[in-house]
Amino acid sequence: MDSNNKNNSSTSSIPHPTTTSTATDPVQSWWETVSKARSRILSLSSILPSLPSSSSSSSFSLSSLADSDRPALSFLSSPDAYSLLSSSLSSPSSGSGSDPLCQWLYETYLSSDPNLRLVVLSFLPLLSGTYLSRIHSSESSSAPSLSGFEAVLLAIYSSEVKSRAGKPVTVQIPHLSHPSLYHTPRNKLHKSQPQAPSVGVLSGPLEAQIAVKSTKRPVIDCACQDKFNEYDDADYFLEERNMMMSSSESEDSLGITKSKGVRIPLPWEILQPLLRIIGHCLLGPFNTQDAKDAASAAVRRLYARASHDLVPQAILATRSLIHLDKRTREAARAAAANTSSNANTPAKAKTHEILLVSK
Repeated sequence: MDSNNKNNSSTSSIPHPTTTSTATDPVQSWWETVSKARSRILSLSSILPSLPSSSSSSSFSLSSLADSDRPALSFLSSPDAYSLLSSSLSSPSSGSGSDPLCQWLYETYLSSDPNLRLVVLSFLPLLSGTYLSRIHSSESSSAPSLSGFEAVLLAIYSSEVKSRAGKPVTVQIPHLSHPSLYHTPRNKLHKSQPQAPSVGVLSGPLEAQIAVKSTKRPVIDCACQDKFNEYDDADYFLEERNMMMSSSESEDSLGITKSKGVRIPLPWEILQPLLRIIGHCLLGPFNTQDAKDAASAAVRRLYARASHDLVPQAILATRSLIHLDKRTREAARAAAANTSSNANTPAKAKTHEILLVSK
């Protein structure tokens, strides 16, 4: 018995070799992330078509984007990469269950790299617009299956359902009876009459979906747009994409096909993200004038559509954006006129200053 105890104690006292995990090494973790991103970007070379000869950059290649330290962000900042993927998404044969590009978008969004997920989300407006146009087209009976588009939308929607955890998205609306930075209430409230804060619901709780049903399509689309707004790089992407598209060639020369206009139902669930995107393009400080002009025309079309459909929330929101657009343009014209008048006004001759020094 004693010998067995001695053997056991001696065995337990032998130090075991320590195993170092590569996951705790930040350099190794960074390299694995970059390698996975490069692999995802390079896999597009067998999916996307070649760049048209009329492109502004004849030396473009996906391998050059993948070789950078941040492959996903390099892909986002490339107008040639954007035109290639947009052209494939807009092609008449896209969106089916066997579409390799939809499969790539689906698998890329399921990755743990937030920059790769942002690549997928950056094409969400185009994907959603193409999907809604085809699903409501009069020729939808002869159109191919759109299960590829729906798989990508469901993946983004499921991620939003998980992040919300069954809770609605709310905003606290301040009461005008309380003082704020912008106003002082005329009638002060008594302490015996406290006002409960008003809470507005931007989006209700989401339910898990296994298919894109016609009754749930607006909710799924709105939740996908909200997922895009969660990213910190969303504002950077929108401003960068606006500047990029204004300096690049037109969509026609890049081979992006434009589908014929289709009247799409616009419930409030779809109008909400549309108005947020248009508002950013309209009032973003770093947006180009072309982007602001396009947003100005779009919000006026939405106002006409909301007036035709008699949607009170959309009428109020679009009219507010139109008024803000007018005030911003008037302020810009006034500032430009003031600058030009100051430039034409001759400068007054400086008088020599006489300094009196007491002895």
